[in-house]
Amino acid sequence: MRVALLSYRSKPHCGGQGVYIRHLSRELVALGHEVEVFSGQPYPELDEGVRLTKVPSLDLYREPDPFRIPKPREFRDLIDVEEFLTMCVAGFPEPKTFSRRVARLLKERQEDFDVLHDNQVLGTGMVELMEHFPLVTTLHHPITFDRRVDLAAAPNLRRKLTLRRWYGFLRMQGRVARAATRVLTPSESSARDIVTDFGVDPGVIQVIPLGVDEIFQPPTEPRVPGRIVAMASADAPIKGVHTLLEAFAKLRTERDVELLLVTKPQEGGRTEKLIDKLGIGDSVRFVHGISDAELVAVMGSAELACVPSLYEGFSLPTAELMACETPLVVSRAGAIPEVVGPDGECADLVEPGNVEELRTAIAALLDAPERRERMGRAGRRRAQERFSWRAVAEAVAEAYQETIAEFRSSTDKTTD
Repeated sequence: MRVALLSYRSKPHCGGQGVYIRHLSRELVALGHEVEVFSGQPYPELDEGVRLTKVPSLDLYREPDPFRIPKPREFRDLIDVEEFLTMCVAGFPEPKTFSRRVARLLKERQEDFDVLHDNQVLGTGMVELMEHFPLVTTLHHPITFDRRVDLAAAPNLRRKLTLRRWYGFLRMQGRVARAATRVLTPSESSARDIVTDFGVDPGVIQVIPLGVDEIFQPPTEPRVPGRIVAMASADAPIKGVHTLLEAFAKLRTERDVELLLVTKPQEGGRTEKLIDKLGIGDSVRFVHGISDAELVAVMGSAELACVPSLYEGFSLPTAELMACETPLVVSRAGAIPEVVGPDGECADLVEPGNVEELRTAIAALLDAPERRERMGRAGRRRAQERFSWRAVAEAVAEAYQETIAEFRSSTDKTTD
């Protein structure tokens, strides 16, 4: 099959979208399919045999100058104007403007592809493309939960109003999701939320878990005593980092521990302020901008890892940590229990947002080296048995074939 994978942003090592694009495209090519990725900035890292067509935006949120003001010569058309004006009123324009740009490109290439795959763009341009192509949609989870958590954490009415404008794109995504004929999602938890929050017909939803790359292996060096690792966006309330920091501050009064956060915090943001307030700056380190091999080394260096999220549509870092035989303390939230399996076998589960329960669970696991070892081995077995990118690609390819057949059938009926 000739596949076009569409992703409005594809950051290579975090955020999920870029990771999904890279591994799925590689495995589809290994199965003999032709894959071309269409992406806005940041562009993905892709493996040999996968083509990339860049669909440039104004890149208004790029580092190190997010919310930048473009120069007049950068504006190419009215889509660029809409993108900039939406940012100016605190909205997030990228899903919509990418979808319009890629729709314009693909309408000129109707003979080049057998199927399109929307990686959570859910922009208005996708509805246009459904008229011309079989289209499969991956919805990792509806961002409605992120909105609820952010609004609950907002310190004042002004911030709440700004957040409502920022998340305004969700109304569009809900409409597009309801128009989709096949929706892939990585967990039963996400499937339920897609039905509840977006009103999507359960009959069009198919659960296909994500995979773990083979690079994630158990460590060959001894683990660092007292080291705790967390993989979470530091300044996104939904990731629960503040709960972990408060639990860690209590732990540090009892024992010699250090915390590695694999993320880049917002300068002067809520996380840095909380670290200063708790007086734990000498025991907390941030790690970012590292290679896959360095990430694996970090994951394998910890005595245990923590995933304190308030919600996850799947939590790929959890599965990757399991593959590294790193024992886990995780939140009983979203799809995390589906990933780790029965409580206590591959991870200890705690109530999301509960500082004392998290502190107690981490302390107990730090004091139980034999249990950590058993938990790590069980986690790796589960990751190897359940989370394979090749299996993901095979299931997705089958979904493509079914979608193509359904599209041709409906087209034939319309023609008749």
